[in-house]
Amino acid sequence: MKSYSGRVHYKHKRRKYEVGSQPGTIDIPEDAKKPKIEVYSFNDKDLQTSKGTNMETITKQMAKCKDHTHWIKINGLGDVQLMEDIGTFLGINHLVLEDIVNTHQRPKFDEYEGYVFATSRILYLDKNNELTNCQFSGIVKDNIFISFEEDYSDYFAAVKTRLKAGKGLIRTGGPGFILYSLTDTILDNYFVLLAQLGDRIDETEDLLYDHPDKRIMFDAQQLKRTLIVIRRACWPERDKINDMIRSENPEINKDTKIYLRDAYDHCIQAMDMVESYKEVTSSIIDLYLSMVSNRMNEIMKVLTIISVIFIPLTFIAGIYGMNFSREDAHGRLIPDNMPELYAHHGYVYALIGMLALAIVQLFVFWRKGWFNKL
Repeated sequence: MKSYSGRVHYKHKRRKYEVGSQPGTIDIPEDAKKPKIEVYSFNDKDLQTSKGTNMETITKQMAKCKDHTHWIKINGLGDVQLMEDIGTFLGINHLVLEDIVNTHQRPKFDEYEGYVFATSRILYLDKNNELTNCQFSGIVKDNIFISFEEDYSDYFAAVKTRLKAGKGLIRTGGPGFILYSLTDTILDNYFVLLAQLGDRIDETEDLLYDHPDKRIMFDAQQLKRTLIVIRRACWPERDKINDMIRSENPEINKDTKIYLRDAYDHCIQAMDMVESYKEVTSSIIDLYLSMVSNRMNEIMKVLTIISVIFIPLTFIAGIYGMNFSREDAHGRLIPDNMPELYAHHGYVYALIGMLALAIVQLFVFWRKGWFNKL
């Protein structure tokens, strides 16, 4: 059977539970990647960058560029000391730091005194055709935006390119606008992922009509599961953006809110696409099951016709197969016995009669149109 290239797989990540642990505990998973830090300090005329792996990279860059806005980009969460240093340096609540390292958060927007905190879900298919579901976290405080990602993927390359080009509000909109830009990039990649899934749904549907096979049902179910994952990211993302639009916090200024309304519309569009694709995948599964049921009905119809033809023939053969004797032990004829058993050419006549009966039945079935529906 022909099948579309690549089946969606999942990177399963077990959530580590510490029952009864103190709230605000920074518990780093064992498989967490070591952090890589990029610092972008910019204003409308200048952009300074630096890279490192510890808190010193951040402090040196900020001391050198005091009149700049700073985007601190951290990829990898596998350093407890760095997280604590950032919390101390920026005055971040330990509950926020716990949410950052606990990478199973739903998208949300929380306001604290002096800063805001937001999370989103990063979804994409990697080179191994695995659905990657990572957490993105961001903190906006004064002239600083600090972002956290689980892995080393360059997910926001387009934003960095715009930042280097210096066009639009990317350098003048403040750290809140950087948060919007990254959120909008996440939403744009949802559309890329949905376009890939849409193509696979179309291919699966075409295969259903050309080569129906049980693997189509499995593929459709897997696509549906992927859409459920996207849905679980889109719905709270909509609420998060809505909270940002309605927020009175000065970290999210009026200019940024105008763009956030556009991101809100994009989120609604993505949700509509998810629901539409879910309905299509459910229809593919239902249609496949209906086709299997119809095929089974056709098979049962053929077997029924064959049975109807052979039942009277079996009845006749059964009657003349009883082999009662024509005479008793004294040689006298037994009345009401089967004279046909001793007729000349009786075997041939019986076969001809049975054949004629079968032909008559086939003619009746043909006139009723049963064979046209097979």
